[in-house]
Amino acid sequence: MRHVFGPVPSRRLGYSLGVDPVPPKTCTMDCVYCELGPTTDRTACRGPFVDVDAILDELRERLREPLRLDHVTISGSGEPTLNLEIGRLIGGIRGLTDVPIAVLTNGSLLTNPEVRTALRQADVVAPSLDAVSANPFKEVNRPDPSLDPGEIARCLAEFARGFRGRLWLESLFVLGMNDDPGEIRLIRNAIEEIQPDRVHVNTVVRPPAVFGVQGVSASVLREIAAALGPRAEVIASPPDDAQSKPASDMVERIVSMAARRPVTIADVTKAIGTSQAEAAKTLSLLVQNKRLTLVWHGETQYYVA
Repeated sequence: MRHVFGPVPSRRLGYSLGVDPVPPKTCTMDCVYCELGPTTDRTACRGPFVDVDAILDELRERLREPLRLDHVTISGSGEPTLNLEIGRLIGGIRGLTDVPIAVLTNGSLLTNPEVRTALRQADVVAPSLDAVSANPFKEVNRPDPSLDPGEIARCLAEFARGFRGRLWLESLFVLGMNDDPGEIRLIRNAIEEIQPDRVHVNTVVRPPAVFGVQGVSASVLREIAAALGPRAEVIASPPDDAQSKPASDMVERIVSMAARRPVTIADVTKAIGTSQAEAAKTLSLLVQNKRLTLVWHGETQYYVA
């Protein structure tokens, strides 16, 4: 399957079946921390990109399988709101399943009224807000030149006022870039305007797009969460229990997952429903066959496509 992947164990969404409506690394930003690597097509111009009917056909096929599923999540390998038909995609998913629909977005195109209207159909919208002032925004997110962080924050607040689902804001902090007290105060002010249901506070965990970029420590992350107010929390670990049985097409599902984010042996064990020994053996063979590459981030091994 080209556009549907997982289910993937997610720290925020439980078991999430991914839907990818844009080509790999087509995005409005080129964030230094991105686990998908550098952006190859940075643009703020929306287009059809991926055929929605093809996505829905794949999703219909995958949903015939007995899966443990907490969300169907529109995200993938770029900024999903770049797809002009994201509203029709959400409506189409709604016609196939009662599982809640989530959209993971960097929030940049919520400045567009059509995008705001489309995303109001979702059950969960999880936009990012890593910076409000210009310099940290440019340093951390490396955006398309047309994007303005103040306007994005203002339009996030406008979206929130008309949204009946759950709004989960995520702020990711990079050591020495957007973690100073002044920027944290500005983000808190924006949070008070937006009034999200939750604020997920995060840092660099998986191998980033830019070598040498580092996350803040766990203690600093907790301090930042406290400074951002009562809605803020350091996000939890993925679910511990695995899928009920191994997938028949295990190899292809592992490669598909690793193409969209670096995975660990534990990730594969949970997502595929196999033992750690079998996951490790399969990953090792995929490295030998040059379908995956083994990389280290800190003391953790990750596998990337």
